[in-house]
Amino acid sequence: MSESPWLTVLGLGEDGFDGLSPSGRQVLDRAEVIMGPPRHLSLLPETGAERVEWPVPFSEGLPILKGLRGRQTVVLASGDPFWFGAGSVIARNLDAGEWTALPGQSTFSLAAARLGWPLESTLTFGLHAAPLTRLRPHLAPGAHAILLLRDGKSVAELARYLTETGFADSALHVMQALGGPRENTRTVTLTEALLGTFDHPVCVGLEVSGAGPALSKASGKPDHIFETDGQITKRPIRALTLSALAPQRGEHLWDIGGGTGSISIEWLMCDLTLTATSIEPRADRAERIRRNADALGQDRLNVIHGTAPAALDGLELPDVVFIGGGLDPDLLHWLHQNLPSGTRLVANAVTLESEATLAQWHEKLGGELLRIELAQSAPLGPRRGWKSAYPVVQWSVTL
Repeated sequence: MSESPWLTVLGLGEDGFDGLSPSGRQVLDRAEVIMGPPRHLSLLPETGAERVEWPVPFSEGLPILKGLRGRQTVVLASGDPFWFGAGSVIARNLDAGEWTALPGQSTFSLAAARLGWPLESTLTFGLHAAPLTRLRPHLAPGAHAILLLRDGKSVAELARYLTETGFADSALHVMQALGGPRENTRTVTLTEALLGTFDHPVCVGLEVSGAGPALSKASGKPDHIFETDGQITKRPIRALTLSALAPQRGEHLWDIGGGTGSISIEWLMCDLTLTATSIEPRADRAERIRRNADALGQDRLNVIHGTAPAALDGLELPDVVFIGGGLDPDLLHWLHQNLPSGTRLVANAVTLESEATLAQWHEKLGGELLRIELAQSAPLGPRRGWKSAYPVVQWSVTL
């Protein structure tokens, strides 16, 4: 670890050098190397420092940056580098004593000030390197969001996506080069966004409107939002299962026998810090899980085509395991022998054989054994009666 920071991550606005604080100007005056994207470098006057363009993709710049150790270096980033910016990536790859940061005014703050929107109740998204489907769980009439987009063409892509999801009445406040001499704000309909041209850097204030379906915030999302071949944990059982899984901030889930992926996808929807791996033995179902995750804005789901327990070797260890398919004594034995103490396990069983397996392991390890029986109304001749579903036995235990 260095005795003093050799690197400063400097937040730069569209007004360039003129918008820097005195401390930011001093940092530039002392810099031996200035590294950043070409657009940011163009906003600064010559200082005598060596200039290094950050390459694309972004990850290729990290080895170059590490090669500058021992020289006073400034990395230029947009606005606040730690709000959907490069700051956190750089910090993860260096020791704490090697770097410091001088954030500038964030694009989100500037956009909220132009629109008069309270940031505490406005959704914020960095979509310059993420799919637009990240918006899907949050699309509901009346929602306000500020979106950072990759480039001017992304405005039309956003308009198409909102139309496809049923929110064609939404309004877009397209803000270009905020905070600089080229600043321009236009409020457009989705049709105007499709026909217009916009310049980078661009962000959009989104006012969601339309008849598109909003997704419930509760566990147990409607079955119809998932593409399925029928192998799905149905909504009421899924809600009870998510309750038993009890997701907590930062935890990782193994969803064994993923089927449609509904459990792991809903797990991820609970909190942005959660992660999950879905393991599915059938290739067609693994592909379907991938499609469902992407369509519902959970592209960070890791999908593994393979059979447990063989497919579990080498995976990031879980905090929680759900077994929705492929339940057998060998799998439970492997989990018991290989997972650390404190790992939570939830397994659902429908067949008599798998029920017997859970009863045996419940006797061995304890935990909670729950029998869930549900019935729905259905036509019975000219009247109605109850049609029972197969009962589900659920075992929950902490190893």
